[in-house]
Parts: sequence; structure tokens; C-alpha cells
Amino acid sequence: MAALRRLSLPSIPPLRRIVSRSFSSASDDDQTLLTIETSVPFTGHNIDPPSRSVETTPKELLTFFHDMSLMRRMEIAADSLYKAKLIRGFCHLYDGQEAVSIGMEAAITKRDAIITAYRDHCIFLGRGGTLLEAFAELMGRRAGCSKGKGGSMHFYRKETNFYGGHGIVGAQVPLGCGIAFGQKYCKDETVTFTMYGDGAANQGQLFEALNMSALWDLPVILVCENNHYGMGTAEWRAAKSPAYYKRGDYVPGLKVDGMDVLAVKQACKFAKEHVLQNGPMILEMDTYRYHGHSMSDPGSTYRTRDEISGVRQERDPIERVRKLILSHELSTASELKDIEKEVRKEVDDAIAQAKETPMPDPSELFTNVYVKGLGVEAFGADRKELKSVLP
Repeated sequence: MAALRRLSLPSIPPLRRIVSRSFSSASDDDQTLLTIETSVPFTGHNIDPPSRSVETTPKELLTFFHDMSLMRRMEIAADSLYKAKLIRGFCHLYDGQEAVSIGMEAAITKRDAIITAYRDHCIFLGRGGTLLEAFAELMGRRAGCSKGKGGSMHFYRKETNFYGGHGIVGAQVPLGCGIAFGQKYCKDETVTFTMYGDGAANQGQLFEALNMSALWDLPVILVCENNHYGMGTAEWRAAKSPAYYKRGDYVPGLKVDGMDVLAVKQACKFAKEHVLQNGPMILEMDTYRYHGHSMSDPGSTYRTRDEISGVRQERDPIERVRKLILSHELSTASELKDIEKEVRKEVDDAIAQAKETPMPDPSELFTNVYVKGLGVEAFGADRKELKSVLP
């Protein structure tokens, strides 16, 4: 094995370069295995935390940069579309939290399942969804991932085991535990990541589902995306114990820097291996959202603009990866700018396509409500007059 060389730069995690196994489609540069230390240590509850040294490659870091930039641009564009009244109803944006989705996907496969709440656009994209499907769904178009019937809060992708965004706070947690029950029953050797926010962490159904999951050693990972505000309420005002990774009591937990994509990758890989052998685990992702809770929330009445700009300057997940790439000369600043220009074009093209797709047929209002053949007749209040027959 080649000698190790550690590079130390201000505010950049130390990195080692090791000549590693080759990849058939990779260039010589892409074959270099990099070992990077996470920004802060993991904190464990009833478990020894994983190593801070995370293996990656130049190709993976550049992919992280592209994919997180794409998610960021998609959410910024969704903000503009909402203000132009092309997106209606509820809309919850994910900008700032991209490292959670990207790091998680880097550690698992599409055979593993994910279920989340209503801040779901980027999770859908990470599961292999397209920009066209995302924007079409946001605008209520037939080409959307839920055929234009779900909107922002109800993205879904069955083929890669994404079981959706859910509008009822915390209700997705028992469903996720149920998916894990099915995985264990079928001996799939896969896991479910059940995601919720700090605002949902006090829901009773979460603890009920966790108790059953622990009794049955289900392969489920409860991921608390702690962005520190449940709507407009700071975590410390809503939870007597805001150490959410300890909330499982008898269930082990891990606190993770959710703004560090490599830390998320390491934690999710560690958690998947653990739950397949031992049953459930909690991951608390310490993250931050830049937008308000939803589009009706300016996001500045319960926190200061200095707080938001401070997180952007010190912890932004995209800028962290940019600094790593530049400090280790994996790409140039100009090349990264070109990637961002390409991302902007991808998003603009997808929006233009989505605007051209048709709206759902009005008859779609009545589909996917009842089992086929049931509930198709609609009567008046007296049950005597037949009002209509659903298609």
C-alpha cells in the first residue's frame, strides 16, 4: 500500500490519499481513495459511535456537489413558482438540508426503503425521481410523480421504494415501522429509513411504533431531521429533552452533523449494518432549513437574519464540499461554476417542460379513492336519489 499523506488546512477536514482498487469506467484521478475526517465527532447513546474517518473518491465528491446544487436550485425555483401562483396549496422547501438526503443515499441502495413527512421534494430526487416529475407534480400536472394529484406534500416513487411524503405530522413513522416489518418477514435483508422532524418528535405514535419495533427487532432507522424549529417554535420551547437521539431510551441512538454529507453517509452506513443485526436505531441529524417552515412563513419572526446567514457562512453543506474539492485540487473554481450553470439550465428546462404537460382529466378526481367497483354510486342525503355514478 502506498504511503499515507495527511493534508491539514484551516477549517477543512484532514484528508489522506491512498492508491486504491480501480473502477472500470473511472479515470486515474477517480481511482484515488480519499479518507476525510468528519467535521465533528459522532455522539452515541447506548452504542459506540463509528469512526470519524470516512472513505470517498473525487468522483463521489463531485457527484455530491452536483446533486446538492441541483436540489438547492430546484427548491429556489419552487419558491419562485409558488410566488407566481403556479404552485398552489402547501409547499415546504428543503434548502439547507440537502446533505441528509445525499449522504443517506450514498450509504444505501434503492432496495432499501425511505418514508418521510411533507418536506419531500429532495428525498424524491435522491431516490431517482426526475426534475420533470417533481415540477409537474408541484404544478398539479399529469406528468407528476403522483399524476398531479398529490402536490408538494405527497411525492411517491414505488419503483425505488420511496413511500412518500405524508401530510399528517408524525403519521409516517408507524407506516415506516410497518414497512420494516414486511422487510423482516420476507427476509429481504433491507432496511427502512423513517424520517421525521424535531416538531414531530413528541408525537405519541412515534413512541408506540418504536416500542413495537424494538420488541420485534425490526430493521428500521428513525431519522430525526432536527432543523431546530417545529414550524415557528424553537426545539427548547417544545421539548424538555431536545437530545432526540436519546429519546429511544432502550434503543441506541447517534447524533450526526446533518450539514456534513460525509458524516451522514458514515452514520447511515453504520446504522444499516446495526439494525440488520440488532433492531431499531435513532439518528438525529443536526441540520438547518433556510426557508421558513412553509411558503406562508417568512422564517424571520422567530429567528434572526444573522442566525440564518451565520449558518450559511459556517455550515452550508454545498460550500463545505466545494471547499474540500478546491483545497485538494480535485477541480477548479471555474469548473464548479460551470456545474452550477448546467444545474440552472437543467432546472429551467424541466420547468419549461412541466408547464407544457396537461392537467389531469377531471374524472381523475374520482380515481384511487375506492377499490375498483366499490363506492362508485353517489346518492343524495335521503339515500333514494342517485346523484351520479363515478367512472
